[in-house]
Amino acid sequence: MRAEDLLPDDLNQGLFNGITVRKGTVGAFLINARLLINPQTPDDQRTAATKDILQALPALRALGLFELMEVRDQVLRELCEHEQGVPSATQL
Repeated sequence: MRAEDLLPDDLNQGLFNGITVRKGTVGAFLINARLLINPQTPDDQRTAATKDILQALPALRALGLFELMEVRDQVLRELCEHEQGVPSATQL
């Protein structure tokens, strides 16, 4: 399957497992994840990236991203797991 088979050029969003997912959601997540895990990212950018990641998680789950891929960075993984109702290691 190609990207245009999933969302044709004239569509900017689709409904997946009952959640509206905008085109670019996965790409934006990857950019924000890189910002979050980069130790040189300024605090204000890290805060914005965290907020954007949290807002994108329902859509990413609806796509099944985390069923197929494991997040290797511990901080990012804990952020994603915590929002799924799984407590992070710092909360145990």
